[in-house]
Amino acid sequence: MIFIKLFSFIIMIINKLKIDESHGLLHSMEVLNNAHEIYESELKKNPDIIKYENIIYISAAIHDMCDKKYIKEEDIIKEIEVFLEQEISKEDCEIIIKIITTMSYSTVKKNGFPILYDKQIAYHIVREADLLASLNFDRCISYKMLKLDSNIYEAFNDANNLFNERMFRHSIDNLYITDYSKNKDLILQNIAHTRINNWKKILKI
Repeated sequence: MIFIKLFSFIIMIINKLKIDESHGLLHSMEVLNNAHEIYESELKKNPDIIKYENIIYISAAIHDMCDKKYIKEEDIIKEIEVFLEQEISKEDCEIIIKIITTMSYSTVKKNGFPILYDKQIAYHIVREADLLASLNFDRCISYKMLKLDSNIYEAFNDANNLFNERMFRHSIDNLYITDYSKNKDLILQNIAHTRINNWKKILKI
């Protein structure tokens, strides 16, 4: 039943903050599904992580509701905490807040990974689920157009540069620790390269 209230809350925040589709409901669902697949892969090797399933799924679904691109983190975290503490334990709520406020690419590059002890694997599953979702090239273009008001050519060029500077370097920069994500990254990179080439033909670049 948590998912009924969780997604209603997510939709409410999306509408309240005017979060565009690049970080909206579909992205939340994609990251949640990625987290599920990574979790199931890791569960085979480490059955004990079943006790973190709830933390993983909630964190994955709600992770962008405090994205700095749409609101100051401190201005929304309390609202997220109030919602979560009605549904789960205070301890789990604290871990979820820690995960979603430390998992972004920029935060990791600046501060490294937080130390969450036995919850570390939950953190990495959610973080990697979001990294895999970032390899969606069209999502990157849509953010540039919807949030930054770029035209399609500007958005393509910015997205292409970003992919070459960041997204295609996830493995090189050692941002994955799970075997699932390392393997999936190669597949998604190939899909992204195909999509980039398609856009070049469409836009005649």
